[in-house]
Amino acid sequence: MNEVKANCEPFSGSYVRGDVLFLLKQVEIAPVSVAEKERAIQSGAAHYSEMLSVEKTPDARYLRLFYQALEQNAGQLGYHLACLCATLAADLKARRGREVVLVSLARAGTPMGVLLKRGVEALGHKACHYSVSIIRDRGIDWVALDYIRARHRDCDIIFVDGWTGKGAITGELHRSVKAYNQSRAARIVPQLMVVSDLAGCADLAATSNDYLIPSAVLNAVVSGLVSRTVLSERYVGEGDFHACVYYAEKSKEDLSRYFIEAVMPYLLEALSDADPVVWDEEIRRRLNKRSTDFIAYAMQHYGVVDRNHVKPGIGEATRVLLRRVPERLVLREPDAQDVQHLVTLANAAGVPIETNAQLPYRAAAFIKTVD
Repeated sequence: MNEVKANCEPFSGSYVRGDVLFLLKQVEIAPVSVAEKERAIQSGAAHYSEMLSVEKTPDARYLRLFYQALEQNAGQLGYHLACLCATLAADLKARRGREVVLVSLARAGTPMGVLLKRGVEALGHKACHYSVSIIRDRGIDWVALDYIRARHRDCDIIFVDGWTGKGAITGELHRSVKAYNQSRAARIVPQLMVVSDLAGCADLAATSNDYLIPSAVLNAVVSGLVSRTVLSERYVGEGDFHACVYYAEKSKEDLSRYFIEAVMPYLLEALSDADPVVWDEEIRRRLNKRSTDFIAYAMQHYGVVDRNHVKPGIGEATRVLLRRVPERLVLREPDAQDVQHLVTLANAAGVPIETNAQLPYRAAAFIKTVD
C-alpha cells in the first residue's frame, strides 16, 4: 500500500512517545454543559460525537478513590494483562508473525494498549501501538486505518479496549471494518481484545468479572490528556483523522504515566507464569445471554424506553456519571470498595442510588430521558 498522509500529525499526548501514537487531529472546541449536550443528543439536534462537555479536575477526595482502586486492583489488572500478552505472543509464534500492531479504541482502550505493548516487548516481541477513534453509529476512523495499513500488514492488527458493556462498540467495529475492507480491498480482521468482557462479544478477554479497572475512574488525566473523540464537519475535513482536544493545561494533574508505571511491575511479575486465555464460543454465548436478559429486565423493570440508556457494569456506569445526565444508579453491594467512586459521583449530582442484590453486575446506571 502506498504512503498515506493525513492532514494532521500523530502525537503521543502526555505518554512517552514510544508508548502510543494517537491518530487524532488536535482542535480547539468550546465545551457545552452536560445538560445542554444531553438535550441535543436526545432531541436529535446533534450526535454525541459532535460535542464535548467540560472535564472537571477531580478533587482530593475523588482522587483518593482512584489511588485506593489502584492499590486494590493493580495486581489483578496486571495479571489479566499478562495473560493477554501471553495470548498475543502465542499467536505471533503460531502464525510466524513479525509484530503485533495494537490499535486501541480511544480513550478507555489507550492505557490498556500502552501496557500491552510494553508487556509484549518484555516477552521479546516487536509491538506497535496506535490509538484511534471509533464512534457509535458512525464507525471507526478510516483515515487512521489507512495510515496504519500503509505501515503494517493487515494480519498483524488487533483492536484493544478496556471492557465491553452491551457490545455496541464491538458491533460498530465489526460493521465499519467490514465496510472498510470492502472499500479498500483490505483484509483486516476486526478482532477485539479487552480486559473484561461483560457482554460476551469480545474475541479475546482475560475475565468477565465486573471489577474496577482503576483508569475508568478518571477521564483525560489518565488517558494522555486527550478528550473523547469528535467527529463533526466543523472540525474534520477530507483526509483528516477524527478530532480531539489535547488538554495541555491539565499537565500538573496528569496521572497517565503514573498509572502505567504503577501497573507495570505487577504485569512484568505475572508474565513468568501467565497462560494464554481461552475465550471460546460457549463462554461468549453464556455472557451474551446474561447481557441480553439484563437489558430486557432493566427496560421493563425501570421503564427504560431506549436501550442505549441502559449502561451495565462499573466502567459504563462511571462514564454515565461523568459525562451524561443520569436517571439512577443501581448497585449490587453499595458498600463494596469498587463502587465507592460511583457513590461519590452520584451523591454529588443528587442521583438516586438503589440496591439490587440480584443485579448480575456490580453496578448499572441509567441515562435520564430529558425534555
